[in-house]
Amino acid sequence: MTRIKLDENLSRHMKPELEQQGCDVETAAEEGLLGKTDTEVGVAARREGRMLFTLDIEFADMRKHPPGNHSGVVLFRPRSMGPLTVNRFVLEFVQNTDLAELAGCVVVVEPARIRVRRQPLDSRE
Repeated sequence: MTRIKLDENLSRHMKPELEQQGCDVETAAEEGLLGKTDTEVGVAARREGRMLFTLDIEFADMRKHPPGNHSGVVLFRPRSMGPLTVNRFVLEFVQNTDLAELAGCVVVVEPARIRVRRQPLDSRE
């Protein structure tokens, strides 16, 4: 079961739908992380062993969030930022993806492609 933290910029209303897909989901709001810095949200996700789902491009900065240093970061870049479009975009990704294969990776999900940055082979244990 993939453990996910939904950043505050993603709708908490997705939680039940993600849980129906077999995910264990916590939201930033549930943990009192609303308005907290990216660093604080990242630390909370890492501490809990949760893959972070976000719209915040800062989390794709691999200098700050190097692959293998967390349970995974998935940055969603939909064409439209309307809430229903974003929710549909995220849910379709989850339905069509083996999230376990993305553990520890930095992933950028765009409408036409998915970019995955993994920990370098020579630094894996």
